[in-house]
Amino acid sequence: MMQVERLLKDEATEEKGERARMASFVGAMAIADLVKTTLGPKGMDKILQSTGRGRSVTVTNDGATILKSLHIDNPAAKVLVDISKVQDDEVGDGTTSVVVLAGELLREAEKLTNAKVHPMTIIAGYRMAAECARNALLQKVLDNKDDPEKFKSDLMNIAMTTLSSKILSQDKEHFAKLAVDAVLRLKGSTNLEAIQIIKKAGGSLLDSFLDEGFILDKKIGIGQPKRIENAKILVANTAMDTDKVKIYGARVRVDSMAKVAEIEGAEKDKMREKVQKIIAHGINCFINRQLIYNFPEELFADAGILAIEHADFEGIERLALVTGGEIASTFDNPESVKLGHCKLIEEIMIGEDKLIHFSGVEMGQACTIVLRGASHHVLDEAERSLHDALCVLSQTVNDSRVLLGGGWPEMVMAKDVDDLARRTPGKKSLAIEAFSRALLAIPTIIADNAGLDSAELISQLRAEHHKEKSNAGIDVISGSVGDMEKLGISESFKVKQAVLLSATEASEMILRVDQIITCAPRRREERM
Repeated sequence: MMQVERLLKDEATEEKGERARMASFVGAMAIADLVKTTLGPKGMDKILQSTGRGRSVTVTNDGATILKSLHIDNPAAKVLVDISKVQDDEVGDGTTSVVVLAGELLREAEKLTNAKVHPMTIIAGYRMAAECARNALLQKVLDNKDDPEKFKSDLMNIAMTTLSSKILSQDKEHFAKLAVDAVLRLKGSTNLEAIQIIKKAGGSLLDSFLDEGFILDKKIGIGQPKRIENAKILVANTAMDTDKVKIYGARVRVDSMAKVAEIEGAEKDKMREKVQKIIAHGINCFINRQLIYNFPEELFADAGILAIEHADFEGIERLALVTGGEIASTFDNPESVKLGHCKLIEEIMIGEDKLIHFSGVEMGQACTIVLRGASHHVLDEAERSLHDALCVLSQTVNDSRVLLGGGWPEMVMAKDVDDLARRTPGKKSLAIEAFSRALLAIPTIIADNAGLDSAELISQLRAEHHKEKSNAGIDVISGSVGDMEKLGISESFKVKQAVLLSATEASEMILRVDQIITCAPRRREERM
């Protein structure tokens, strides 16, 4: 017997069968319960405090952000964290829903395994149910692609629905409009790089605005033109700070101070040459990632060229992208460098700060959203919320299928899945029924978070959905069952589908586990 136990290394542990499954279920459900309270328009926020330097605080109710910040030991819980990340990258919204749904599916599966239903049977049932649920949604999608007016109002509704569960819910119309305008400018590309978000503390959230063109968070140098029309821009990443001998860094042996002056003179000439090469590109705006010292700055000012130094990297990459230029670092052959273009460069004021505004840029879809708000925490959360809305909208522009929101899709799916369960013989039907119960958990939680009587509401909803063509969903504002179409609560089909499929796959993966082996930690060798 002893021989068998020595299979794994000293500190490695393993859990088998039931115990392993229990550990997975418990971990996954704990994660789901953690983000559960953030679901829906009345969801609460979480404060995440890091233990690192500065103890930075994040206030958020974005599922992916919360889960990303946790350090989790439980392997099953990690699977759920991953699906929320993928959901965030793929469609941007629904990060909380996907975790909650997966958690509920596992909660149901746990009951079934306790009732001696084999995990494989459950998985087979879940698969059938997910397929059925997806088809149920496909039959009910609305697609207003051909009618631009209707489509725009769909987009507005989706944006407002997405934002209603976020910090921006107070001014959701204002921000939904910003988001829709920004995304419609993209003309169907999902490249959100072209939308820049600048955060400036001060003012209130309502002071946020959308500006066509590009804003760079920099000041214009002294003695330089404050406004340039038909700008030709050279975006560079090069050192412009060699007009002084750096006495501290260099060892120079000279026999008199005059020689140092000579060396400095030579450096200056070298710099002057470099500046002339840059001017030879026929530009009137030079933007550099690194510092520009006084001497070259004077030379640029004399040539009437606007020189901007130390533009941060994200800013400069985006700037090159939207003005259609490339980032250059050598200037010997001007013909091979792509310059950026824009109609007008000017200085603007936002709050207390001066910024540089590029308008009429090459890439017509570029725009900048300037967020204002009381504090950095508010601004960060506003940026996350807006990012979710932008992602969902850009996906919807491509795949214009739309569903109603507010728990309506879940009711539709649950109803069809229930019918399937009645038609399916054998133990699979138990799993299919469980799937429909898990779907109902989402509207239940939305209602619970709003402090409503969920049991009452869900049974009302169920009755409504047994009629033909029902638009019933939960109206959290009035606390009753409402008509989602009239209330304008819509969601993107793509998001819902991603939630459904990811959650099913994740729960399936965790269900397959029957053994957890934790490897022994690597020992540090004692160094003599």
